[in-house]
Amino acid sequence: MTRQPEAAAMLERLLAGVPLLDHSAEHLLEVVAVLESYGEVLDAYSRNLIHQAQREFLNPFPVLRFLNGEVTPQRLWRHLIHDRINFEYAEYCQRLMLWHGTGGLDAYLDSPAFRQHCAVVIGHKRRRDPLLALLDPLFPEFLPELIRSAATASALGQFWRVMSDLFLDLAASHRRGEVATIAAVVAFIREGLVAAAGQPICYAVELDGVPFEILPPAAGLTFLSDVAVPYVEAVFLRGSPFLGTVSFNAQARQIPIDQACFQYGALYADPLPTMGAGIPPSLLMQDMSRHLPAALLQVYRSRGRGEGDLRVKICASFQKAMFCVTNAAIDGTFPHPLSSSDPSEQQANRAYAMAWIERLRVARIDCLPDRLAAAAG
Repeated sequence: MTRQPEAAAMLERLLAGVPLLDHSAEHLLEVVAVLESYGEVLDAYSRNLIHQAQREFLNPFPVLRFLNGEVTPQRLWRHLIHDRINFEYAEYCQRLMLWHGTGGLDAYLDSPAFRQHCAVVIGHKRRRDPLLALLDPLFPEFLPELIRSAATASALGQFWRVMSDLFLDLAASHRRGEVATIAAVVAFIREGLVAAAGQPICYAVELDGVPFEILPPAAGLTFLSDVAVPYVEAVFLRGSPFLGTVSFNAQARQIPIDQACFQYGALYADPLPTMGAGIPPSLLMQDMSRHLPAALLQVYRSRGRGEGDLRVKICASFQKAMFCVTNAAIDGTFPHPLSSSDPSEQQANRAYAMAWIERLRVARIDCLPDRLAAAAG
């Protein structure tokens, strides 16, 4: 693999602790500003997912789940005319995490301990809800799956709460002059991830004044290994096929049989068709367009078709930013310090980096440094 020029160049940078994205004033503005807008959007996404996990728990028909409990004529009208945040994208990411099912969270959701928690809460709920009392014996896996979905929504909401604060703090640090290079951006995000690594992920609901644990502290679930890493796997890398871009006909063989081979995540997405109908990232780009800092919006207006292809430009900047976030995650999870002089530790770091490069080298590396793009060409 490393005989390929772009892979060798990426390996060299990762092992040297050099960001995959080259530093320039334009790159710095794009990454920090787009992450600031992303942080604003994640704040809304986080609040809604946590609301759903708490207030729409075991609701088979949560038709008002995107209103955050504020059901007013004005909110309903804005929802209907689409003058709102697209919480559908947050739900898309939550379902990806549940479907791809990697990491400690997924392992716990399939454990006997989780099954026992489900049985207790379903037993309580059935006594007060005739519909659930009817559905449970007819479809015994339906309610546990609703609880798995709610648990994933809560975990993702907690993860995004941390990331939202991190990205907004990054923007504030940049304005104070404390973050002035792409390397400093990667380091800032890495330190934020490491600081939150051991933060517990817990989830409980209260029904009729009685608390029920769904993800108890005893499960030992933590921010980095059990939620952040599965999130990167599901959303940055694997994703899901976008309707209208590939054939879902099994005979056409356009979709891999193995989910682990999916390459539909944020790091692989083509910025052009992501604006098509039915493409979930288009919802995120629309949300981010509402929160763009003035400096970045001015840059976009000066390029190409101005605001005519605004969302495509946001998508391209977003990919640069996500390479920085992925870079920070890789740097923060190397098995050994990059400064180690122990040959066995150096080899372990090299193998870890090569595993990442095997996947990243076929991503949208055209947004990375010129020498990598030249090597790829």
